[in-house]
Amino acid sequence: MNSTTPLPLDGVTVVSLEQAVAAPFATRQLADLGARVIKIERPGGDFAREYDRAVKGQSAYFVWCNRGKESVVLDLKEEGDRALFERILATADVFVQNLAPGAAERLGLGADALRERYPRLIVCGISGYGEAGPYRDKKAFDLLVQCETGLVSLTGTPQTPARAGVSIADVAAAMYAYTGVLTALYERERTGLGNAFDVAMLDALGEWLGQPLYHDRYAAAPLSRSGARHPSIAPYGHYRADDGAEVFLCVQSDRDWVALCEKVLQRPELTRDPRFADNPLRHRNDAELTVILEQHFASATGDELIALLDAAGIANARLRSVGEFAEHPQLAARDRWRTFDSPAGPLDGLLPPVTVHGREARMGAVPALGEHTAAVRAEFGG
Repeated sequence: MNSTTPLPLDGVTVVSLEQAVAAPFATRQLADLGARVIKIERPGGDFAREYDRAVKGQSAYFVWCNRGKESVVLDLKEEGDRALFERILATADVFVQNLAPGAAERLGLGADALRERYPRLIVCGISGYGEAGPYRDKKAFDLLVQCETGLVSLTGTPQTPARAGVSIADVAAAMYAYTGVLTALYERERTGLGNAFDVAMLDALGEWLGQPLYHDRYAAAPLSRSGARHPSIAPYGHYRADDGAEVFLCVQSDRDWVALCEKVLQRPELTRDPRFADNPLRHRNDAELTVILEQHFASATGDELIALLDAAGIANARLRSVGEFAEHPQLAARDRWRTFDSPAGPLDGLLPPVTVHGREARMGAVPALGEHTAAVRAEFGG
């Protein structure tokens, strides 16, 4: 790939008053596309810098969400720093913030005030629960929003609810903020004016709960927690092979069910078994079906079982750890790993998911706290 190829957001300046995950992950997407992202950190820095020390002494959360940015430490309650901030903002195309509820307004940085001062500015606010309503001022973090949306009630075993293993509420909000910024930039090209929009973590994750939300709103009974099995499709989950390997398979149609019975189980009579005549019946009788599958799979290793499923055209996967995913042969074959810099030295990271032929995302360095403060002060006369 040609690293000198212009990127779509070259020339776009983003100023972000951000912390934790949602806003930083959104603005990192913009940085990957070539935007200049000036991350304003309070004295002491983004508290996500202190979440852990997993990456050569650095926070895994911070490394993940903040590469390619400039870190500038300002105290916006101090007159000189506030004046400098306004001079920076006057040159910006986009302003993103996910401060505590009401904090931006108290600083005079609410959407209406900013749009009045800077008509071409695109203003994005990320909150937990939205700009109105009884939860407006309630603090929100990822797990808490997972709880409020009902996601935790869906995740885990029948006995024990569980948090989703990634910061999914933050990521959902980040991606809607990111696409919202891109939409507003496109709109500004036609109107010449900026825009303001808000993204609530509650709404973002609520959109991602679409299927269970519609199911529970209209079905006779709500979905129940099903561990690593699908709550409404069967067979769809994990099955143990002879060597102890956990193999996941998915049968989503009657055609797949016939192929599984005839080509893998060698039991075509099961296709006519009234217990398994369609997916609702297979799901209702999943315990009996699991016994049949695991009895047959006990004679094959994990690799042999996957080969059988592949030959029959049955969707499948092996259960990998995150460490095993990092060594995934598909990532290696497609050359998905790159190196980027950080205060602790070079780090490996995956390329962003959108692959554009002929160019690559700009995977810039993770900034040290305040690394760019002096240069930005000199640039903007601070």
